[in-house]
Amino acid sequence: MDFLRPASWEEALAAKAAHPTAVPIAGGTDVMVEINFDHRRPEYLLDLNRIGELGDWEVGEESVRLGASVPYTAIMDHLRGELPGLALASHTVASPQIRNRGGVGGNLGTASPAGDAHPALLAAGAEVEAESVRGSRLIPIDDFYTGVKRNALASDELIRAVHIKKAAGPQQYSKVGTRNAMVIAVCAFGLALHPDTRTVRTGIGSAAPTPVRARAAEDFLNAALEEGGFWDNGKIITPSVAKQFAELCSGACNPIDDVRGTASYRRHAVGVMARRTLTWTWESYRGTDGTAQQKGRVA
Repeated sequence: MDFLRPASWEEALAAKAAHPTAVPIAGGTDVMVEINFDHRRPEYLLDLNRIGELGDWEVGEESVRLGASVPYTAIMDHLRGELPGLALASHTVASPQIRNRGGVGGNLGTASPAGDAHPALLAAGAEVEAESVRGSRLIPIDDFYTGVKRNALASDELIRAVHIKKAAGPQQYSKVGTRNAMVIAVCAFGLALHPDTRTVRTGIGSAAPTPVRARAAEDFLNAALEEGGFWDNGKIITPSVAKQFAELCSGACNPIDDVRGTASYRRHAVGVMARRTLTWTWESYRGTDGTAQQKGRVA
């Protein structure tokens, strides 16, 4: 195994172009596990740790540009207001040591259906900034996951950053695991309210071959909220609407039985998380005094 250690982003792109099979490594929290268990034996490792810009982030007027190597700890400490769903997901990642090393870029590159960041990124409607010596492009998160541990990156592309719109409304994240730390998700669920567009987006992890959205559930809830005038009147979402939303989220799953949980349990748990996160986010939107928020504003 050869070790490539570029000193700049340009050198990294050139190395990836010259060695398309090279596996990028930054935090190493996914890659080293696979290597240590002999699940992967790449011909080249491409070390990105000398490229400081990958650990930077920029908060713009409408969105956050998050460098691929920004650690989860930084998201928790500095971007909780702008990216609440992703900050909540970051809290569930492994241990403090791993949260200090791992980043969203690694989660995306590995593209495991159980990756903790994916549901939050799907719910927020993120875009992945991919670059090669040929140029750069933005890949919508909905198009990024192409199969089990497969993504839309070309063989010569690297992830440079993730673009995520600043939260316009409440966001939530929930995860089921056998314990509170150092655990792979049995299943996970992310939900984001977007009052500016009067839409709701979801993200489901570890309950299908890839991270997925519950699109039928979103369509149902978007229609119910609009028809009932909920965005304006701030009424409590009726139990029947919450129940139907939860059932549709369960129906979006295509899970397997494995050592962490059965398929039927995963479907059930996703429904429970969907109902709870909808309740939490809507109560936050309504405000602590129970009155409707002004259009386009949140609690």
